[in-house]
Amino acid sequence: MGWREIHNICIQDQLITLILRREGGFLIAKIHQISGRIFGRILKKAGINEINPAQGRILFVIWKKDEIPISELAKRTLLSKSTLTSMLDRLEKAGYVTRVRSKEDRRAILIKRTEENKLLEKKYIQVSNEMTDLFYTGFALKEIDTFEDYLKRILANLTKKSYIRAYATRGEVQCTSEPENQ
Repeated sequence: MGWREIHNICIQDQLITLILRREGGFLIAKIHQISGRIFGRILKKAGINEINPAQGRILFVIWKKDEIPISELAKRTLLSKSTLTSMLDRLEKAGYVTRVRSKEDRRAILIKRTEENKLLEKKYIQVSNEMTDLFYTGFALKEIDTFEDYLKRILANLTKKSYIRAYATRGEVQCTSEPENQ
């Protein structure tokens, strides 16, 4: 084995070591797992038993835009339409959302908030604030802003550059070779 081959092997080993040292994805997955458990416990403590964190993500989007089409809700939550439909069924049964026909396009179904939903929003915001305080304990405001900017960049990388699209076919997330039109 010559010097060049040994040099190439050393460079490959260094690259593999560098790649294995990057723990961002692993850390994000662990944070997601642990925070979901904690958030669920805080929800129960606040008396919000019928809503799980995934349904909370749907409600959060609805609180920002009421009477939202299901297709837009799927896009904003990154949930497939089939997964979203079953979650909306449970939210509707619990009295938090209703489905209404669009006045502009009778074929379109919109998700609309209920009065019960509006009451839940106040409690849920308190729980979210408690979770946010827990997340950022020991962080300066500048650090929080920087961290959230980094997270937004990672999310943009994953949703735009990899061209990930959620499809309702089988509740799967599929990668395509074309960018998503926005």
